[in-house]
Amino acid sequence: MTATLDTPAVASGTRPDSGPRPHPRRWLGLSAILAATLLNLLDSTVVNVAAPAIRADLGGSFSALQWMAAGYTLALAVALLTGGRLGDMFGRKPVLLAGAAGFLATSALCALAWSPESLIAARVAQGLCAAVMVPQCFGLIRDLFGAKDMGKAFALFGPVIGLATILGPVVAGVLVDADLLGSGWRAIFLINMPVGAYALVVGARVLPAPAAADRSGGIDVTGMLLGGLGMSMLVYPLVQGRELGWPAWTLAVLAGSVPVLALFALHQLRRSRRGGTPLLRLSVFANRSYSSGVLFVVVFFGTITGFSLAVGLFLQLGLGYTPLSASLAMSSWAIGAFAGSAFSGMTMTRLGRTILHIGLVMMAAGLGGLYAVFETAGTGLTGWHLAAPLLVFGAGMGMIFVPLFDIIVAGIADHEVGSASAALESIQQLGASLGIAVLGTVFFGAVGAPVAGHFDPAAALDAAKRVAELTLLLTAVAFPVAFLLPRRARETS
Repeated sequence: MTATLDTPAVASGTRPDSGPRPHPRRWLGLSAILAATLLNLLDSTVVNVAAPAIRADLGGSFSALQWMAAGYTLALAVALLTGGRLGDMFGRKPVLLAGAAGFLATSALCALAWSPESLIAARVAQGLCAAVMVPQCFGLIRDLFGAKDMGKAFALFGPVIGLATILGPVVAGVLVDADLLGSGWRAIFLINMPVGAYALVVGARVLPAPAAADRSGGIDVTGMLLGGLGMSMLVYPLVQGRELGWPAWTLAVLAGSVPVLALFALHQLRRSRRGGTPLLRLSVFANRSYSSGVLFVVVFFGTITGFSLAVGLFLQLGLGYTPLSASLAMSSWAIGAFAGSAFSGMTMTRLGRTILHIGLVMMAAGLGGLYAVFETAGTGLTGWHLAAPLLVFGAGMGMIFVPLFDIIVAGIADHEVGSASAALESIQQLGASLGIAVLGTVFFGAVGAPVAGHFDPAAALDAAKRVAELTLLLTAVAFPVAFLLPRRARETS
């Protein structure tokens, strides 16, 4: 559950009454943009369901399972800001089409993977292509729609994200269990082909030609490399350390991420002062509410992404669920998220940041209910036991999804909103990578050694309890941080 969040206000630094006249085939063009968005949404979730089946086929360590998910989100985090800059320089339409074509090619590589290492490499490449494709979507909507219809277009994204969140894992479970033509888990990547082909064909015919390009300032390759190195040094030891016994070098690499990221920040300042275009405008971090929002984003997205992976692994590797039964058992989570998103969409203007606290309380209540189910049902728990607590947890999560970025950027000056929101998107994916690393490591560290590819159910249950406890702690950490955010969301129409 690592979909890139954005809103009309976040995606644009312009006023809602500005912009081009509506394109005559704008709704068909929107369908191509939605298809491209759907590719990223699906591939952010489907691997969590298929991971045990992938390991059973390809082999590999449990750290490799974490990398199959974290490799995608980490690559997305590293390259998102550069992807947005490519759209400015070469036009949103050609860059989106190039990203979609690359996404299809890397999806094919994922489906053809012959080893865990080859799949992880393909997932990283897939994340890089998504980083080229995703930032263009909202800008293209502004190009397609005038002020009159732009709100209606953006309103479609909520249901699309909600439905993809609900249906993505279920479809993945169906495809893996169905084993169509012997494809097994590989079908979760092959399903991208018709969706991506539609985005390419329709997008090429309908999306508006790029406007005048802005190539001043160039691309900050050094900044991307420094940022990528720093993020990788932060995530890599957290994933590999447990399996290697935490040798001294893993801790040294983890500590070394701090000066590397500091060097990245220094490079951004120098580039900005010399008239270049930086990846990040660090001036936004001087705003206390924004910096607090960055911390909230890391904790929140790390929590929900890592928890999702751990629960899926517990059900399949610990209790012997099939991919389909595991995805169905967790479907109430996504249904709750859909309902929570709808509720916050209707109430965020009136409630402001209070909706974040309500959401966190509901997440905590859901986690408490889940822990009680673990205690009472034990290893005999079923999807029905999980339905209510995951529904409540998901509803709380959904309440936070919709208003979060608009609340965080409410205190940012108009001319810096675009840079601030783009940074949040990248940090969201970094948080997801950290969540997979930390909560996945906690689960595998507590569960012990597997027998014939599966864990002892009692040991897996204890590991799931440890993950639930840490998730509850992280939720509690986010609660006071939310008080440091602006009281109201940035006003949009």
